[in-house]
Amino acid sequence: MHKKLTLLFALSIGIALIPGTTPAASFFQGKTVRIIVGTTAGGGFDAYSRVIARHMGKHIPGNPTVIVENMPGAGGLIAGKYLYSIAAPDGLAIGNFNSAQIMAQIFGREGVEFDARKFEWIGVPVKSNVVCALVKKKGVTSADQWMDSKTPVKIGGMFAGNTTSDVPRILHEALGLPIQLVEGYKGSAEIRLAAESGEIAGGCWQWESIQTTWGKAVQSGDVAIVLQATDKPLPELPKVPLAGHLAKTQEAKDLIKAGITDPATITRLYSLPPGTPKERVRILRKAFQETLKDPEFLAEVKKSKLAVDPLTGEDVERIIKGLFGLKSSTVAKLKEILYPK
Repeated sequence: MHKKLTLLFALSIGIALIPGTTPAASFFQGKTVRIIVGTTAGGGFDAYSRVIARHMGKHIPGNPTVIVENMPGAGGLIAGKYLYSIAAPDGLAIGNFNSAQIMAQIFGREGVEFDARKFEWIGVPVKSNVVCALVKKKGVTSADQWMDSKTPVKIGGMFAGNTTSDVPRILHEALGLPIQLVEGYKGSAEIRLAAESGEIAGGCWQWESIQTTWGKAVQSGDVAIVLQATDKPLPELPKVPLAGHLAKTQEAKDLIKAGITDPATITRLYSLPPGTPKERVRILRKAFQETLKDPEFLAEVKKSKLAVDPLTGEDVERIIKGLFGLKSSTVAKLKEILYPK
């Protein structure tokens, strides 16, 4: 009898160790995973989430259905709050919102009702790389010309907390660039049109977007990429200077890294609610990375002109930990720059 019990126990252990038969792996079978996007349908965040949703299910054990739900509002804060406080921490709700919400928490801004350090991060499908683009007809086509300009160069922005406004403010402070920030535009498309009409000289936002919407003008020379706010030169812009290399003090370098480069790298965040079982976190992290390498996924994003340059959940955790570990003096200075009273 004792031998039979021992044999049954051994068999049960062996079955449990067979891939795909663990409770965490089988949990997703027959379920629906929701990707909750903190923006309206039709934008860049929504576009990435929908193509990911069409392919991710086959990389999750049990092949669950994956759908997208849009939960716009307050620049992504509503989606972040929902994921943090309302969504069940069971692995069936994935949040997709902007890293600006993390910076808002670090700056102590009102309306942030979550602690970003407690989310379980899945990854980022593409690192954002911020550059500054100016129209040729305004006469400034290089960083040197911009630095030497006797009059402030008009740069279009949306609002505080948005890349188009925050980057010019930081560059003005860190590098001494002569900038007149003109805010109130509804989006980068409006900024681009205003530059083409001569109302402003240009703006600073993601190269991935500029490539798609302003690529022909860049290739023709009508628009010049004059500065990269990235940690290393982009392959397409090997001769365009890095903002960090132009900084003359360590404080200036710290402001650019903490205020522009690191937040931009993790702009398109995907996360799980705090308390999600670690094994399900591991499964979804793995599925996310496998999706981003899937040939069918890559073919679709290429057709849609979407870039793929991913970060793992571990990468995101490291960057966020670094942001929360910023010197209090750097945080105070950034807050003063970005949200002037």
